[in-house]
Amino acid sequence: MFVLPFAFLIGLGCFDYWFYWAAGKPTRAEDHSSHGATSWKSYFHPNTDHKVIGIQYTVHSFFFLFVGGLMAMLMRAELAQPGRQFVDANTFNGLFSVHASILIFLFIIPVFAGLANFVLPLMIGAPDMAFPRLNALSFWLLPCAGVLMLASFFAPGGSFASGWTAYAPLSTTAPLGQMFFTIAVQFAGASSIATALNFLVTIITMRAPGMSFFRMPLLAWANFSTSLLVVIATPFIAASQFFVLLDYALGFHFFDADKGGDVLMYQHVFWFYSHPAVYIMMLPGFGIVSEVLAVKARKPIFGYRMMAFSLLAIVVLGFTVWAHHMFVSGMQSWIRIPMMVTTAIIAVPTGIKIFSWLATLWRGVIRLDTPMLFALGFLTMFTCGGISGVMLAMIPLDIHVSDTYFIVAHIHYVLFGGSLFTIFAGVYYWFPKMTGRMYDEKLGKLHFWTTFVFFNATFAPMHIIGVNGMPRRVADYADQFATWNLVISLASFCLGLSSLIFAYNMVASWRGGARAVANPWRALTLEWQVSSPPPVFNFDQVPTVVGGPYEYGVPGAVHGIFGPAAPAEAKATPAGTHAQPPTE
Repeated sequence: MFVLPFAFLIGLGCFDYWFYWAAGKPTRAEDHSSHGATSWKSYFHPNTDHKVIGIQYTVHSFFFLFVGGLMAMLMRAELAQPGRQFVDANTFNGLFSVHASILIFLFIIPVFAGLANFVLPLMIGAPDMAFPRLNALSFWLLPCAGVLMLASFFAPGGSFASGWTAYAPLSTTAPLGQMFFTIAVQFAGASSIATALNFLVTIITMRAPGMSFFRMPLLAWANFSTSLLVVIATPFIAASQFFVLLDYALGFHFFDADKGGDVLMYQHVFWFYSHPAVYIMMLPGFGIVSEVLAVKARKPIFGYRMMAFSLLAIVVLGFTVWAHHMFVSGMQSWIRIPMMVTTAIIAVPTGIKIFSWLATLWRGVIRLDTPMLFALGFLTMFTCGGISGVMLAMIPLDIHVSDTYFIVAHIHYVLFGGSLFTIFAGVYYWFPKMTGRMYDEKLGKLHFWTTFVFFNATFAPMHIIGVNGMPRRVADYADQFATWNLVISLASFCLGLSSLIFAYNMVASWRGGARAVANPWRALTLEWQVSSPPPVFNFDQVPTVVGGPYEYGVPGAVHGIFGPAAPAEAKATPAGTHAQPPTE
């Protein structure tokens, strides 16, 4: 399971340059032959252009979204009525485990990396990422993880069936399919860490002249914060899965209580990563929504610096709440109290962002196109998910609804109504820049309204049946929940069909949509000041940043100019004020 993925990566040539260097041969001149896309074939081998890699990430992630979505449809078909319909209980366990793992490790986290890969260097005025070859390798690690997870269905005993949490000792005594998850997570985690390091170095060292930290767009702040989380937290899930691997393969007994092991240690290590992982899956979306709201409301972001500081506050507080996932685990009861308090406190910086976005919208000139609809949909749905999250911080309620459908509803309001809505907003918003084509606006709005309606019809009733005691992760249930489950299943099928509208719109528009101009949204940030799609090395002239990124509605405001700035311009305008345009 390790050898084949590495053979695949070596065969692709992902390590050629490093092998050449390690062999002590003279440095090869860079002819940029692996930089930029010349045809659709360019997307099927390693490429060092961040824009190509960004599209590779995004398309690859949406492929796994549809795979994970099909598994969800199968599960809802099974749950449409009590009793067995299509699959047995073990296969059902495999379906929800692979569904969750794929959508977390192969969709949400990578698709944010893909959008940022395409946009971030353009946005900060850089010609590329700091480490282009590492960037290419980061992407090609992901197909290895995806294939391993899907291949687990063919393992003796079936796929891994212990959920995406893979709690020990269940995972250390499961059939061989469990090892496919354990090793796939190592590839996905290595990809995340390498990407995060690349983002950090790029943001710190490659910003355009004049772009101080407080002149950066909030998407750059969001990815800076996310990358800090990834670099600190991701090694913990890698460690947890190495522990499982050593227990499973070599009999180390880390989690075998009879041999002196500590079962709860797994949960502590796992959740020390996996709660911050929720913010890894949210913070880039916060950045996307900030970009869309400011442009579509033609308003400066209200409280720009507080928005940036609240991102950093979430990074710090995210490491203080992990054990609220363990209130019923049997850990020491006194730990519940500080974890309840810190979980409630982390709602404060998130609340600051909600109020800042609402204040940004106040008296704005709002354009309700598809990216804006998804951004507003995110605001409402994520707020609902946040409220149920604060409810879950309270120990009595958490114990009452633990392992019920209330948890399923909460996590989907956060990750579907939250993360996925921001992803759709970002894809529609930057689609003209990425492809040079405009998407179909009518289909985009149809996609939003069908998604919004059927998302709520699917997941809102889960709160009710969860409070009434329907357990999650089961293939069968009591007859009293039959009516609600049938309603949920029918709504989920419609939700699945709505995604086909999106797929058709993207493919048809990319092939034959109207040509996009350089700046169709009249945005100020640097990525919109170049052609659509951008030149191979992004900028023909080095941009100079002379003002804040969101000075909409301010007469004469400019964020960046091309060519050197006059001395007075270069030192003017802290964030929140504006610069005058250059005089010719």
